[in-house]
Amino acid sequence: MTSLKPYLIRAIYDWIIDNNLTPHMLVDAQHSQAVVPQQFVDDGKIVLNIRPQAVDALALGNHDIQFNARFSGKPMLVIVPVAAVLAIYAKETNKGMSFDPEDYPETEAPPPEHKPPTGRPNLRVVK
Repeated sequence: MTSLKPYLIRAIYDWIIDNNLTPHMLVDAQHSQAVVPQQFVDDGKIVLNIRPQAVDALALGNHDIQFNARFSGKPMLVIVPVAAVLAIYAKETNKGMSFDPEDYPETEAPPPEHKPPTGRPNLRVVK
């Protein structure tokens, strides 16, 4: 089953934009796959402004969130795994949603292996 978290992130983002507010994401910057500007990391976390005027090519995917932005005038591709998102909220109202990192593992469990049956099929004639 796919995680509910990326769908909630997209829904809250859409709600914030529809209400002409500024979407911010609180991110665990210490996540092994997070690519964020380290000079703005505070206590292992970073707040990212993801309003359409602040970012380019925003992609809110099921596994990661990617966009281009400028930090201190320097362009950067930002990659945030969905597992690293701690909250998404409107800057003006602080309304949004926070996520407990323990509820969302970094990687999805692999699907169970399908083992072909061994031996002869067990079929019988039914009349």
